[in-house]
Amino acid sequence: MNRPIRRNVEKVYRGEPVIEGAGVHLRRVFGFHDTSRFDPFLLLDDFRSDVPEEFLSGFPWHPHRGIETITYVLRGDVEHGDSLGNRGVISSGDVQWMTAGSGIIHQEMPKGDDRGSMYGFQLWANLPADQKMMDPRYRDIPSAAIPEVELESGAKIKIIAGTVSGVSGPADDIVIDPQYLDCLVPAGTQFIHSTKRGYTTFLYVIDGEGSVDGTAVANQTLLLFGDGDEMEVTAGDIQLRFLLISGRPLKESIAWRGPIVMNTHDELELAFKELQNETFIKHT
Repeated sequence: MNRPIRRNVEKVYRGEPVIEGAGVHLRRVFGFHDTSRFDPFLLLDDFRSDVPEEFLSGFPWHPHRGIETITYVLRGDVEHGDSLGNRGVISSGDVQWMTAGSGIIHQEMPKGDDRGSMYGFQLWANLPADQKMMDPRYRDIPSAAIPEVELESGAKIKIIAGTVSGVSGPADDIVIDPQYLDCLVPAGTQFIHSTKRGYTTFLYVIDGEGSVDGTAVANQTLLLFGDGDEMEVTAGDIQLRFLLISGRPLKESIAWRGPIVMNTHDELELAFKELQNETFIKHT
């Protein structure tokens, strides 16, 4: 039997501060210029802040087409609404998996918690050409619906999508076959995790410190892995917490402008023309 191939660290990212929406301060970990490396993922934003003025202006009404946006809240509340009439609030520990598909217009308004803190992340995943124009849908996943497993090593894994130790997360039937895990590794211990060969895989540290493949990591460090069957993480003198994300690459052309991602320039131009003509929304 062949031994599993360990994934090596291909590239290290630390992101950069940007201002989006109506004035929200966040850290863009990766985005527009890295689409080939992160396929099928397009963007990862870290919007953790303890200063309400940095996030209360929010993301007023704006369109999306051709992608999925995945919002994971660690602390605080985010109010949301959309052109289909959906309204709601996602709070600490909750996830919203929004498939924009053929088109949706929505708003996301961070409110923070009673201490004025708002912690969370938003990941964009691409849709393949044959599903770009699928009907939009929401999956609001409360924290109570996200299973957690504890491994023999003591590591604790919250499973948003994918399967660990026979336990599957609630975000299923996703075209890119993603795995989205929130991992907590105790100080001084090792975490080895099997991955699907050929799938894009990265981790993003959100607390603590440790090392991966000889690379020291700490808060706000992203590691993009090369291909292989498994990855290994060792926590340092304090526990290490990170998001571990993987998905099946689409290997398709990308035409991207703002909140709309299509395959060709003509499709992109049509989307913005439909916005102007108020024919953008296809599903009622």
